[in-house]
Amino acid sequence: MQTRKTTFAVFFGNRGFFPASLQESARREMAEVLEGLGHEVLSLDADVTRYGAVETPAEGELYARFLQENRGEYGGVILCLPNFGDETGAVAALKDAGVPILIQAYPDELDKMAPELRRDAFCGKFSIMDVFYQYDLQFTALQPHTVHPRSAAFAENVDYFDRLCRVVGGMKDMVVGAIGARTTAFKTVRIDELALQRHGITMETLDLSGIFARVRALDGGDERLKAKLATLRNYVSWEGVPGEAIDTLGRLGVVLDAVVEEYALDAVAIRCWLEMQEQLGISPCVLISEMNNRGVVTACEVDVGNAVAMYGLHLASGQVSTCLDWNNNYGDEPDKCILFHCGPVPQRLMTAKGRVVDHAILANAVGEGRSWGCNVGRIKPGPFTYGSLMTEDGLLKFYLGEGRFTGDPIPDDFFGCGGVAEIEGLQDALQTIGYGGYRHHTSVTPGRVLAPVCEAFENYLGYEVTLL
Repeated sequence: MQTRKTTFAVFFGNRGFFPASLQESARREMAEVLEGLGHEVLSLDADVTRYGAVETPAEGELYARFLQENRGEYGGVILCLPNFGDETGAVAALKDAGVPILIQAYPDELDKMAPELRRDAFCGKFSIMDVFYQYDLQFTALQPHTVHPRSAAFAENVDYFDRLCRVVGGMKDMVVGAIGARTTAFKTVRIDELALQRHGITMETLDLSGIFARVRALDGGDERLKAKLATLRNYVSWEGVPGEAIDTLGRLGVVLDAVVEEYALDAVAIRCWLEMQEQLGISPCVLISEMNNRGVVTACEVDVGNAVAMYGLHLASGQVSTCLDWNNNYGDEPDKCILFHCGPVPQRLMTAKGRVVDHAILANAVGEGRSWGCNVGRIKPGPFTYGSLMTEDGLLKFYLGEGRFTGDPIPDDFFGCGGVAEIEGLQDALQTIGYGGYRHHTSVTPGRVLAPVCEAFENYLGYEVTLL
């Protein structure tokens, strides 16, 4: 998986009586630093205004036109203050930017405080924030209040802002596919499609009958099927799995990939039982795992809400994500539990390759040998960020939290793929989830990315967030 870093448009604020050298060095430094961090940079040509900076509303209009001409080429704006910048010029320039804005202010140096040398960007940042607030223009301001572009702190700020921008840009025009109707017994995954749409998330629905027809119609000599079977054979252990089940899983994998491409889906939620088992003799767990492993965000049990949450977490981390059950207590330890599912966990999150087996639980309903595809393994230790989505009264309501998977053992006869999660204050978190009406699933991605996800959700996308 490769994550493309955000392209930034850089805005330079100015007050005319400050020395030109401050703008010239800032333009050079900012471009060098951002490009060194892997970002492409767009900035107004230096000859369009004095030093390519904005210090009047008229010049702000020129910058706004520059952004309009480059619409779609940038995912965020960095508002750079080499010195005290003009507030109304900044508003004119950025009020229709349509992307997150990071306000950065240069620090003064104690040996350069004479009127002809000092920057006053410390004060100027407050003024920009104040006027943006008055205009209801959303922005991001990080600590420390002033920061030099060549500092380690600025690199951390850029990393944070990059993740935030990826979440905002990805969620605004997201398309999620619901393959199959909600499983009748699972009212826990109900979702309001119109609430999603009003927040820019389109939900496409497909019937399982069409999927099954395409599976059966696929030619055995199709090159896509050959490639899919080769991928799957290398992905997990298939010892003891009948060839017919492997072939059917390969066929379903080809069809799911085709649907994702045809509908330009960013995430998928699949009805995974009992029709899959009754009519095809398979469980799609291992396919969901493989899709997640290459960044095709996929949830089971038609949990569209967690497919959306998975996608947001994936955008922020730049890594895989998965959907898990809040499943078991871990002995008497109050801050530990077992997070588990039947096998959608991507291999990148597992301690080793999985092993495909007949689904031990669903076999009780459909009989043995009719539910091949459960992917058995364990989740590897490491920090993670988790969250989930529910819709209520037209609102998108998320919870977010952080924890870590431990190396604590899980019994060998525990089927599927699970891991022991340690979350500080877990019992309080579970109370909040339960009383809040949230799902029995939670979405997980590696690393600690709660802060940029939360700001993206609340500040820019208008979601409601509860922190656990």
